[in-house]
Amino acid sequence: MTRTGWMAALLLVLAWPLQGAAQMAGHGLGLHHGAGDAGHDEVNMPGLRGLDATPEESAELAVMFRNFDKIERRVDNLPDGIRTVTFSEDPEVMQVLVSHVAGMIARVEEGRDPQVFIQSPTLDVFFARRDEIETAIEVTEKGVVVVQTSDAPEIVEALQVHAAEVSDMADRGMAAVHEMMMRRAGN
Repeated sequence: MTRTGWMAALLLVLAWPLQGAAQMAGHGLGLHHGAGDAGHDEVNMPGLRGLDATPEESAELAVMFRNFDKIERRVDNLPDGIRTVTFSEDPEVMQVLVSHVAGMIARVEEGRDPQVFIQSPTLDVFFARRDEIETAIEVTEKGVVVVQTSDAPEIVEALQVHAAEVSDMADRGMAAVHEMMMRRAGN
């Protein structure tokens, strides 16, 4: 296991106590509108499920989307990648952030694409070319710090695009996802 993989595994162990909280939060209040199955469902958030995503991972996504206004994020684009710092003053949301970030980094390193229905196409690049991405993750008092770099320009571009997408979701929640999906559908 790589150093980063070991750190991600450690973070998952540390995050384990709040996995139940993430599952419980998945049953909170939300918005439900639309007509039948064709409608939009922010109560159950079916778009957060995936072909290879666990119920706990989907519940973590729901916690983050329901609490996006409690998430702070900073992204620095580097010549060869990104440096992100993501933080929440809410302890439950912060624990879920740590678990999600560590889990996704571990998934990329292992090549286990969760295929979440709403996921960005930038993740396809990460899973296809995971061996070309160097990742360092650290949890500090300032938040989850992730540095990802690559020698491949197209991967650097995908890292930077994905970081911007995640920042948009942290700023605007599901509205950002809906707009991204509508743009993709229009292309």
